[in-house]
Amino acid sequence: MRAGHAVDATARDAAAAEVVTARGGVPVQVDLYDPAALRRAVAGRDAVLRLTTALPPVLRMRHASAWTETGRLRNESARMLAEACVREGVEVYVHESFTFAYADGGERWLDEDSPVDDAGAAPLRDALTGEANARVVSDAGGRGIVLRFAAFYSADSPQSLTVAALLLRRRLALIGRARNYFSSIHLDDAATATVAALRAPSGVFNVADNNPLPLRDYLASIARAIDAPPMRRLPAFLGSAVMGETWPCLRRSQRVSSQRLRGATGWAPSTSDARQGWQAIGLQWASELGAR
Repeated sequence: MRAGHAVDATARDAAAAEVVTARGGVPVQVDLYDPAALRRAVAGRDAVLRLTTALPPVLRMRHASAWTETGRLRNESARMLAEACVREGVEVYVHESFTFAYADGGERWLDEDSPVDDAGAAPLRDALTGEANARVVSDAGGRGIVLRFAAFYSADSPQSLTVAALLLRRRLALIGRARNYFSSIHLDDAATATVAALRAPSGVFNVADNNPLPLRDYLASIARAIDAPPMRRLPAFLGSAVMGETWPCLRRSQRVSSQRLRGATGWAPSTSDARQGWQAIGLQWASELGAR
């Protein structure tokens, strides 16, 4: 909206609708699995951004069953939405995906042409199969755009708040050496990238900050920001047992580059890396706590 766009946004309940309204948007109630309702919702739109997810709480992410609804949204619902866009003549369709599906790249930078691997994990498989829905729009002559986002974090993200609480209670451990690169993106920068993507051509684009950190350094940056105690360590062979479905996402080295999106749209993140981002979040939380 700050970029000059009029925005309608789906809202799951009255509280979400109030948030949309407070930010200048128009809340829309629609059944995301009803093709006719989706056609009515997208009719007359210049662009449709499919950003709907049902990410499970951090403590349930290890269970495959916790990802079922997100998988349906990325595939079944997204297919209906893409087809609705084609039938109603919507030119631009943006599809949310994530970077965790890239195969281990070691020290190498990973771009959109780097190999992917779902490792048999439901979240990765559903993300990759869901990307095909953008091609439905592209094949019909529109612009189908896939945004592969790195790990989100922000001061008001439920996942970020949970991770911080776990670190403070020493309930989050480093598994193995944790030297693999872990790419992330502040939610504010993810938002500006999404708006910038409206100018992009059809294709796949990564959204990550400038300097991915080794996982141990990423977690250390959170711990420093909130004055958490030192993390415990566990051997690598316990990774699958402890982390379940999320272990393939966390054990790979993924040094992700967003150069393609920069070149296509001129977008750049305002937060250079997670050290800078988490330091700012720590100061914000401390200020808010002191004001209470």
